[in-house]
This record gives sequence, C-alpha cells and structure tokens, in this order.
Amino acid sequence: MIVILGMLGGGLWGERSARKMGGNGKDRAQYAAVGVIAGGLVGLFVTIAVEWSF
Repeated sequence: MIVILGMLGGGLWGERSARKMGGNGKDRAQYAAVGVIAGGLVGLFVTIAVEWSF
C-alpha cells in the first residue's frame, strides 16, 4: 500500500513539476514516469523500514 501511494505521489509530483516548467504532453508524461519510479522506490524502502521496525 505504501508503494502504491508513493507511486501515485511521485507521478503527480513529476507531472506538476513538468507543467510548472512549461513542458508539453510528452515532457509531462516522461516526468510523471520518472516520478512513479522514484516514488515506488521510496515507498519500497519505507515499507522495508516499517517491516524491520516491528
């Protein structure tokens, strides 16, 4: 669940940052894809940290 939330948040963050820089549709899609990957990795590490703490 944390990974999915991280992916959603990363995708929204990437799309928003590309839109703020004036990117076209392809730019926004690429930034969103990178954000999804980054958010998924952050969510994965958070999930591992939570599992190890209990």
